[in-house]
Amino acid sequence: MNTIIAFILMFGLLVFVHEFGHFIFAKKAGMLVREFAIGFGPKIFSTKKGETLYTIRILPMGGYVRVAGDDPELIELKPGQHIGITFNDSSKVNQIIINNKDKHPTAQIIEVESADLTHELVIRGSLIGEDNIQKFQVAEDANYMMNELPTQIAPYNRQFAGKTKSQRAMQLFAGPLMNFILTVVLFFFLGAFNGITVDEAIIGEVSLNSPAQEAGFQTGDEIIAIEGEPISKWVEFQTIVRDYPEQPLNMEVIRNGETLALTVVPRLVEQQELKFGQIGVTPHIEKSFIRAIPHSLKETYQYSKLILVNLGMLVTGQFSVDMLSGPVGIYDATDQIVQTGFWNFIHWTAALSVNLGIINLLPLPALDGGRLLFVGIEAIRRKPIAPEKEGLVHFVGFALLMLLMIIVTWNDIQRLFL
Repeated sequence: MNTIIAFILMFGLLVFVHEFGHFIFAKKAGMLVREFAIGFGPKIFSTKKGETLYTIRILPMGGYVRVAGDDPELIELKPGQHIGITFNDSSKVNQIIINNKDKHPTAQIIEVESADLTHELVIRGSLIGEDNIQKFQVAEDANYMMNELPTQIAPYNRQFAGKTKSQRAMQLFAGPLMNFILTVVLFFFLGAFNGITVDEAIIGEVSLNSPAQEAGFQTGDEIIAIEGEPISKWVEFQTIVRDYPEQPLNMEVIRNGETLALTVVPRLVEQQELKFGQIGVTPHIEKSFIRAIPHSLKETYQYSKLILVNLGMLVTGQFSVDMLSGPVGIYDATDQIVQTGFWNFIHWTAALSVNLGIINLLPLPALDGGRLLFVGIEAIRRKPIAPEKEGLVHFVGFALLMLLMIIVTWNDIQRLFL
């Protein structure tokens, strides 16, 4: 149960932060955000505030921000159609009633001749029983009423396509950007409250019945030399110990301002085909708000670099698709990590956050990076690509991504159960 809760909270946080980035920059650019959704599938909770419907859906494997213009408008007025219209105090149409017109006794019923609710914001038509064609000006925030549910119209200046290339690019980039920011925040939280491993060769904890305890090492000892050769970094100390299993090593340490000589014999450790030495100590950990700032940036950079290197290996064939993990594999890894403690879980969440940010920036159809690519192509061509063509590319890309997800999930299931 703990793993299920942790998994839902983790994915919920990653998706919420990502989609909030898209949402807040869409709002800032003046786009009409129709829906902010966490999860996919049927709604289990929904509430509308202002122009936006906020929903939580049953499958917590993603989310989306639905901006006007991303999808074809669901309602279209056609010549000869009978509709009801009501007006605001400025004599502009504020409701366009598609059906159940009898429930709106104050509405005027007209027969549509033509309508432009994107640019001109007008409806041309005649009152039922009359031949005189009138032009009705429509308010920018007017609503369609279908089955007594309001849907706000989307003038071109409120649509995604109606914004500048820089505004569209920023709205697309904002999702991954927020994942990077979350990663930095989580690593800062780890460094400030759990601690940061220092670079110096200072011992943190000594394991019971370990070679280090038998040799007399204590917490806080700083190793300054091994076999007469000076060292200053933990990585130097660690490398020498690993390279000399079952061989005596003479070390000089500083303890409470005094220099001591200690001799330790690293224990031989065998893991699969690897053999290395180990003396049973951990590095010193320091809790520091000041050091947590560069630490968080460094860790985010290191993880980003690692993910990009692995993606490069995947493209060149050095990394097999069979080694990828999907939701099932991530859940299994989360189960193991949750059992090791809260701080490891936070570290895992930070790693997944930067991974989500980078993956979404890949120039693949249906991902943020793929859509950014189309904005870039538009900037170079100085004219947009036909929406139908772009939509087809994203549809095919999404289908291929779903196929990849099925393959990866099947591989996860095989590794776990077969």
